[in-house]
Amino acid sequence: MLLRNALKSVITAAMILSAAGLATQAKADAVDDITKAGAINVGIFSDFPPFSSASADMSIKGYDIDVAQAIADSLKVKLNLVSVTGQNRIPYLTDKRVDILMSVGYSKEREQVIDFAAAYAPYYIAVIGPAELAVKGKEDLADKSVAVNRGTLEDTSLTQAAPASADIRRFDNYNSVIQAFISGQTQLMVVGNDVGAQVLAKQDALKPEQKFQLLTSPSHIGLNKNEDRLKKAVNDAVAKMLADGKLDESSKAWLKTPLNPDNLRD
Repeated sequence: MLLRNALKSVITAAMILSAAGLATQAKADAVDDITKAGAINVGIFSDFPPFSSASADMSIKGYDIDVAQAIADSLKVKLNLVSVTGQNRIPYLTDKRVDILMSVGYSKEREQVIDFAAAYAPYYIAVIGPAELAVKGKEDLADKSVAVNRGTLEDTSLTQAAPASADIRRFDNYNSVIQAFISGQTQLMVVGNDVGAQVLAKQDALKPEQKFQLLTSPSHIGLNKNEDRLKKAVNDAVAKMLADGKLDESSKAWLKTPLNPDNLRD
């Protein structure tokens, strides 16, 4: 009898420990995995200036990298950058080859597969022109020549906004758009702020500036569904950067313009 009771006690204890182990495993989430690994795997476009691209020392730098590093620091882990493409990045996330994705535009279709942290980076389509040219709104595009990349969202947005008298000149790539603008073939150009940042940084003589925006669609950080702790950690890290001015510093350094918080609203 004593032996039987002892065996029962051992079996019961083993079952309790097994159940506790399963419960702990069930509660484990991305933050636990990241902490255990000592690193967060962040999916980035490796050639997407000014958000992420190779610097002179061949390390990847940019706006996205500043934010990714802040998230890693907040979790007290190492930052591990993983190069992804537009085609494979969602599978990389859902297969847990990366923990989060940078530079993800929100869409209802994507929301069915992944979750989104708060917007962290501005993406917008802007009208850019020399400082001496007075352009404050779409009505000022009347009788102005404007370069744009043919068949893009920039082209659609400009066509919808511009007065009938605007001289819209369409080119087949961004290099041609930029060249037309800086050479004086057109008075203005319409590009995304990623392309625009490169022009604003390099054309000191022309002194180009953003005149106004045609469309705003901020970038989010993508993560897997039901990862509430990771989502909160990401949101907290971005909120801290916004509060202490670090996000504004990154915007000035990489996007060549102060951060407007309104551009972080969908």
